[in-house]
Amino acid sequence: MKQHALLDTLERLRSLPREVATVEFKLSLDKAEDIGQYISALANSAVLEGHDRAWLVWGVEDGTHVVQGTQFDPFARKEGKQSLIMWLQQMTSPRADFTFHGCDHPQGKVVILEIHPARSGPIAFQNQRYVRIDSHKTKLSEHPDKESRLWAMLGQKDDWAGEVVSSATLDDLDPEAIEIARKRFTEYLIKSEVDAGRYDQIRVDAAGWDVPTLLNKARITKQGKVTRSALLLLGKDESSHFLSPVDAKISWILRDAQNRTKTSQHFGIPLLLSTDKVYGRIRNVTVEHMPDGTLFPTAIQSYDAWVMREAMHNCIAHQDYRMGGKINVVEHPDRLVFSNLGQFIPPSVEWMLEQQSPPEHYRNQWLIDGMIRLRMIDQVGSGIRRMFETQRERFFPLPDYTFDANEQGYPRVEVTISGKVLDVKYTQILMKRSDLELREVLLLDRVQKRHSLSAEAVKELKFLKLIEGRSPNYFISSKVADWTGQKARYIHNRGLDEGYYRKLVTDYLQKYGQATRKDIDDLLLSKMPEILEPEQKAHKVRNLLQAMRRDGLIYREGPKTSAVWRMGSEDV
Repeated sequence: MKQHALLDTLERLRSLPREVATVEFKLSLDKAEDIGQYISALANSAVLEGHDRAWLVWGVEDGTHVVQGTQFDPFARKEGKQSLIMWLQQMTSPRADFTFHGCDHPQGKVVILEIHPARSGPIAFQNQRYVRIDSHKTKLSEHPDKESRLWAMLGQKDDWAGEVVSSATLDDLDPEAIEIARKRFTEYLIKSEVDAGRYDQIRVDAAGWDVPTLLNKARITKQGKVTRSALLLLGKDESSHFLSPVDAKISWILRDAQNRTKTSQHFGIPLLLSTDKVYGRIRNVTVEHMPDGTLFPTAIQSYDAWVMREAMHNCIAHQDYRMGGKINVVEHPDRLVFSNLGQFIPPSVEWMLEQQSPPEHYRNQWLIDGMIRLRMIDQVGSGIRRMFETQRERFFPLPDYTFDANEQGYPRVEVTISGKVLDVKYTQILMKRSDLELREVLLLDRVQKRHSLSAEAVKELKFLKLIEGRSPNYFISSKVADWTGQKARYIHNRGLDEGYYRKLVTDYLQKYGQATRKDIDDLLLSKMPEILEPEQKAHKVRNLLQAMRRDGLIYREGPKTSAVWRMGSEDV
């Protein structure tokens, strides 16, 4: 956008009588997390308001709309090692579409953030969705009426999978898949019946239903008409053209420790049968597991069969088929990664663990209803929690959910199931603590894996005194270290007192007279906190030397590239 257009836009926004749901003025908004939350709130509000853009403006006073200028520079700003703009992109899901503009106003520099409305689904920042109520930013989940309207406006209330395919008939369904469906639906009916005396009659009735009756009752077809759900779950392979351009396949990919593909295979419809074929390809090896309090190992498989199937079936149930991608199951030597396209509709994984109930709506409601009746997935809302509880009971790391985008920018949900325990003692003690909620176990599990934490999660864990450290290098607290026998690791992560490092430097200089920066690095780096990256350790050493120089303890002699450090004149 050229300068004259930016000035015109600025004057148009300033002429508004007050802030509205899609316009926010700021003088000093600088915190990256706050900017990300505003991007989410404004992008979602633009949809609700029917506006083609939303705007966040720095350098204009709220209320008077007087230009005062700003020092905020989004183009030079860093967040960690990344540029602010790249960091904001990666923290939003699906990827938000926004552009920063610098505007040279006669009364001072102004920065304008141009934000496009959400498209494929509500924009979340750090897995939390926001919205504007009048001119106030708030969590979208606290306003279910607006959340429901937003999903509807984005087209997510249209049940693609439940639509009838008029040109398809029951002859386009696979006979073997239909018989498996009959068996599964019979099991569902028996499980739902509280009167055990009716079980035999249920079996007789189900065995006698003709195909149209069976599939209507199982909510696969609608009044005998074939739906897209019916084709996905039960369709013959040669009937896949009815779903075009959708590529209804599950791809199994085997990779080695260097992430190189060794082999792969693709499985099409009927997905009811394909999931078992994928399951048969996964190398679920037996490992020796040492239960707590025993000297005898127990043989256990790397992956729980139910957890694998639930993860795979969740991909089928929640895939956004309109995006055209396949479901992927990637097998690594130590983990399985399941992924599907489409935004994660619940507010967060933590929300699902806490609420133990489904969100207001799902993307493929008719497909999900049918899958429940075919016993492919649990009753809606309980499957994810059961996956976490199963891994916890097995003393294996909890599932990891990642929400990102593919190469085309489509939102993607990825869940990783670990087949290896990272730290046996830590995991056993952590999973057995009855005083920890499942959410708290999940967050500590992320700390163990050195995954990022949201600001809200950090605040919660620090309040409970479960972690220490500063962003992004959090580590378990002394209390957790005491539980899990990791006191030595706690000290390594926390680091030693600065006086200890200072004494190492002065002792070295007193003994050898001088030291190059390499000498000091060799002396100190190995003793720095393990939680720090190499670059962060180097910064810590540099800051230590500068502080000691300011205190007169040491001084640097010679040009910077070949300088040596010597003892200062003060008594140390």
